[in-house]
Amino acid sequence: MKNFIDFGIDVGGHTTGEHKALCPQCSHTRKKKNLKVLNVNVDKGVWNCWHCSWSGTLKGGEWQKPEVRKVYTKPVFVKVDKKTDELQAWFDTRGISAEVVQRNQITLGKEYFPQVEEERGCVLFPYFRGEEVINIKYRTRDKLFRMASGAERILYGINDINPEVLVWVEGEIDKLSVEMAGLTSCVSVPDGAPAADSKSYSNKFDFLTEKALEAVKLHIIAVDSDEPGVRLQEELVRRLGREKCLIVVWPKDCKDANEVLLTHGVETLADCIANARALPIEGTYSVDDIIESIFNDYEYGPERGVSTSWAEMDDTYRVMTGEWTLVTGIPGHGKSEWLDALALNLSKHYGWNFGIFSPENQPLKYHVEKLTEKIVGKPFSEGFTERMSFKEMGEALKFVNDHFHFMLPDYPTVDGLLDTSQQLVLRHGIRGLIIDPWNEINPARDGNVTETDYISQALTKIRTFARRNQVHVWLVAHPTKLQKDKTSGAYPVPTPYDVSGSAHWRNKADNCITVYRDMVQHGSPVQVHVQKVRKKSNGKVGMVEFDYDHICGRYKPYKKNVLPNTYSMRKVQKEAA
Repeated sequence: MKNFIDFGIDVGGHTTGEHKALCPQCSHTRKKKNLKVLNVNVDKGVWNCWHCSWSGTLKGGEWQKPEVRKVYTKPVFVKVDKKTDELQAWFDTRGISAEVVQRNQITLGKEYFPQVEEERGCVLFPYFRGEEVINIKYRTRDKLFRMASGAERILYGINDINPEVLVWVEGEIDKLSVEMAGLTSCVSVPDGAPAADSKSYSNKFDFLTEKALEAVKLHIIAVDSDEPGVRLQEELVRRLGREKCLIVVWPKDCKDANEVLLTHGVETLADCIANARALPIEGTYSVDDIIESIFNDYEYGPERGVSTSWAEMDDTYRVMTGEWTLVTGIPGHGKSEWLDALALNLSKHYGWNFGIFSPENQPLKYHVEKLTEKIVGKPFSEGFTERMSFKEMGEALKFVNDHFHFMLPDYPTVDGLLDTSQQLVLRHGIRGLIIDPWNEINPARDGNVTETDYISQALTKIRTFARRNQVHVWLVAHPTKLQKDKTSGAYPVPTPYDVSGSAHWRNKADNCITVYRDMVQHGSPVQVHVQKVRKKSNGKVGMVEFDYDHICGRYKPYKKNVLPNTYSMRKVQKEAA
């Protein structure tokens, strides 16, 4: 078997334990060349670099190559200065003037379209950043689309961004239509709106890292009014900040800017944008702000949260964004394990991304290894049962890397965690945030603030964050010390009022859950007690029982033993005698 030197890893003469080392793949490329970014476990013979993701084992070799920053290609674009009659004839049918076409340097060309496996004549929309063409959108007359292969996906119209106000649309033609209405500060998202049921939706917003967007004071969202467009609007508002966004409402007979231009003219299009509605700020709602949602509730029933993916829980607890759930329970009864399993369910079935603050699940690799066991359904380490294969481990680690973002600040505070989570909303579109547990957060309060007032203020901040960003927050808080039952020797099931510090835990939570096990009765199930649900459409007070698989950390519906237990057998025999 190879040793660490064979892989260029210097463990400094250590023969046991876990240590930091220079990464032979990336340390020499960094400004701080002497910073040890490679975690090495000498006992297990494994390593992982948290900078470039290079990982492997002495036994199996590299399982993940160093992460290489993606290198984009830049397409060849030939600028055409002359007016093309054929090109302008097509744009005339869309209400776009020659001046607008020429200003945006749109031209004709030919390109291969894999959809039909042939080269076609098409319109070329160059995507500029400064003087450089970063990408090109190719479009045929019969609506075949493609982007330049290997090029960076950026916003169409970056050079036109004005920091005072910016209009957002869903296609190049809509951007040109807005320009016809006299507004050049307008951008189009590069790939339109993903399908409304797309699981990978939250990962389609890398363009939001564009530097020019940071200075924009007001965003006017003028995307399509169909279902994908509505979801795109919601995600843009969620990430850009609702207090900085206005919403355009199109006439009922039109779904986008170009249809308004063609159907009603330039003045009506300009009026629609000028009359964009402000989103209601918390505490300042009117019926007009929510009338459409009320009509939908009347017609189709109230909005419900998503399923936990445990069908047995659908009647008692569903997960709705914009809410927060208190999770409590006696230490060792499985609160964190159950939450991890729930987060994985939501990631697998709905594509949710998560931010996680879980300092008790340390070191981080231990937490990640437990998550891989839940994903694969096999143990990470060797034992009496079949362990996960090298390939299964790699696939599980990729899933965790794609959907989970771990926060480990040196001095965690509520404000600090929420600030970091806000960045995770913008960059990764997280839908879930787990804070586990509360007592690991430093109480940043002065001597004039009581514990009760501090908890109240902190929970208000968490609730506001959840609602503003449409993120569901799970907050784990331990109960005070409980007294065992003198007869059974078991602890009672904790309630939200048992959580240390304040009744605000129960009063301010949207949902309250207790995870409980009877540790006296061997083989007893895990009980998930739903003790509060604010919205009746999302569940009701009740209890669901699960079997917990200690080997891989999975939860499944509790199945009572077919044969009676020992106590029942003795009772039956005694009665028979």
